[in-house]
Amino acid sequence: MPEKKIELVGPHIKIHSVTGKGPVVIEAEYTGPAECPDCHSQSLRTKDRIERRVRHASVGIEPTWLHLTVRKYHCQTCGRYFRARIPGLLPYRRSTEMFRREIFVHHRDGISRQQLHRSRKIGSATVERWFHEYLERKERQFSSRRCPAVLGIDEHFFSRKAGYVTTFCDLQKHRVFELAKGRSEQALHTALMRMKGRERVRVVCIDLSSGYRHLVRQYFPNAKIVSDRFHVIRLVMQHFLEGWKQLDPVGRSNFGLLSLMRRKAEHLTPEQQNRLKAYFTCHPAVRILYEAKEELCALLNIKHRTFRACRPLAKQLMHWIEQLKSSPLEAFRTLGKTLYSWRDEIARMWRFTKNNGITEGFHTKMEMIQRRAYGFRNFDNYRLRVIVLCG
Repeated sequence: MPEKKIELVGPHIKIHSVTGKGPVVIEAEYTGPAECPDCHSQSLRTKDRIERRVRHASVGIEPTWLHLTVRKYHCQTCGRYFRARIPGLLPYRRSTEMFRREIFVHHRDGISRQQLHRSRKIGSATVERWFHEYLERKERQFSSRRCPAVLGIDEHFFSRKAGYVTTFCDLQKHRVFELAKGRSEQALHTALMRMKGRERVRVVCIDLSSGYRHLVRQYFPNAKIVSDRFHVIRLVMQHFLEGWKQLDPVGRSNFGLLSLMRRKAEHLTPEQQNRLKAYFTCHPAVRILYEAKEELCALLNIKHRTFRACRPLAKQLMHWIEQLKSSPLEAFRTLGKTLYSWRDEIARMWRFTKNNGITEGFHTKMEMIQRRAYGFRNFDNYRLRVIVLCG
C-alpha cells in the first residue's frame, strides 16, 4: 500500500489488506509497544487477539472501516488483564479520533447535522455531541490565556431574554479573547475577576460609554482608554444633522441632500458640488455648519502622531469644544459637553490607531454563527462556540 495511505491510519499500524469500495475496509494490526495501565510494567504475556471494528477517516470520498487486531495482555507483575492502548482510538469507542475530527471540521464549515447523518450514516445527535466535545477540548486550551496588551470592548445583542453580551477582543492578534453576559459592572464583575493578567492591559478601546469607562478604570488599572474613532465621528455627524434640522427641516428631510451632506467634500463629484453650492446659496447658515463639520472630522481623523505632535492638535480640539459649548443650537452645545467629557480619550486617538472595527467585524461573524444554529438559548454553548471559532 502507498506510504500516504499508511500514514492516514497512524503509527505502529501494520496494514494487511485494503478492500472494498463504499465503504473501504482496512484490515490491520497494532504492533506498537504496550505497558500495564496500573503498574506501567512491560513484563507482559500475550493471552489473545481481538478484532476491533471502528469507523475511520474517509479515504478520498469513500467511507472507511478499520478492522484492527489488538492483543490482550496479562501483566506478570500485578496480574491485570488488559487490551493494548492504541493512540488515536480510545477504549470502548467505535470510531477513531481522526474520524471524529473529520465530522467536527465538516460541521464547523457549515455542513448540517442532517447532511452528515445521511452521508456518514451517523445520528444527528452524535454529530452534535462530538462537535461539542471538540469545542470543549479546544476551549480548555484557551482557558489559561492572559489578558492581551491591547483590548477592545463592545457589546452586541444576544437574545430578548438574556439581553446584551460584552465582547473582549484582542486587537493585536485579531481574535476574540472572552465573552461575558450583560454590559453593566454588576453583570460583568465575575467574568472580569476571572480574567488573568488584567494588569498587563495597556490600551483599551471603547465607544463613548460611561459605564465601560468606569469599568476599565476599576478593573484594568494600568490601561489607557482610547475612544473608538468610528463612534466619535458618528456622534459628530448625528449632532450636525440635528442642528441642520433645527435650521432647515425641509432640506433635512430631502434624502438626496442628506446623502450629499454626509459625505466628505473631497468625495463629491463636480455635479454634486454644484448642487450643494446652490443649496448653500439659499441657506448660508447651513454652509457654516457643513464647513465646521468637515474641519472637526478632519481633525478627529488624524492618525500616527507622536506625543509632541499631539499638543497643537489638543489645543485645536479644546478650541472646537469651547465653540460648540457656546453655540446657540442645543444640539451643538450637547456635542461640546460630550466631547469635553471625553477629551482625554479622544486625544489618544491620534497616537493609538487601533479601533473597534475588528470587534465589529467579529460581531458580524457571531451573527452568522447564530443564524447557522437558528439562534442560541444557552449562553454557555454560544460562548463556547464563539471562543473556539473566533479565538
